Amino acid sequence: MFGLPAVPASAGEARRTVCELLGEWGVGAETREDALLITSELVTNALTHTTSEWIVCRLHMTGQRLRIEVEDQHSGHELPARRRPGPDDQNGRGLMLVGMLSSDWGVKDTPQRSGRIVWAELPSEGGPPAEPVPPTAHTNTEPQLADPSWT
Repeated sequence: MFGLPAVPASAGEARRTVCELLGEWGVGAETREDALLITSELVTNALTHTTSEWIVCRLHMTGQRLRIEVEDQHSGHELPARRRPGPDDQNGRGLMLVGMLSSDWGVKDTPQRSGRIVWAELPSEGGPPAEPVPPTAHTNTEPQLADPSWT
């Protein structure tokens, strides 16, 4: 777990820190590259779409799963959701990419705080591969409209 100020340079710092941690844990190159891209997308979204002063990144290795979480301070009114951008759209592919690279991802509110945690899971090396699970984007049970500005 590590915290970062909510400034643009923090996306690069998050990638460097995650790369170091995963290297220390012996995570293979392919999983490490996918994890770096997912981290970059989740951190960038937290920086772009919230009014947070800080964000927190967490990595959990459990069995054959790597879980990446990015927590912001201010959840806003809308949940992040994958978009279907057109071929000429400049934005809107971030969570689509997260969904393609991860075995599952989702969003949850932080307990007793105003923030939100966006998470993704990847299978990791070191044993039989985990069965692929289609991304479900688990969210809280309250229906909310998707914010089309989340990328």
